[in-house]
Amino acid sequence: MNTTQHVLRRSRHNRVIAGVCGGLAEFFGISAFWFRLAFLIALLPGGVPGLLPYILLWLIIPAE
Repeated sequence: MNTTQHVLRRSRHNRVIAGVCGGLAEFFGISAFWFRLAFLIALLPGGVPGLLPYILLWLIIPAE
């Protein structure tokens, strides 16, 4: 039985800017590419819909 607990942290080694997408990817067990793509698509309609959640997650999620 695997008793490892997933903890949401910003990634130190899988980062481009702040490690938010890398941390989310490690937490959910999928590629960081999908989170980066989602934030990029959210940036297209004017920036705020993608930038604001990223900055909030950057401030809320603790670093590794």
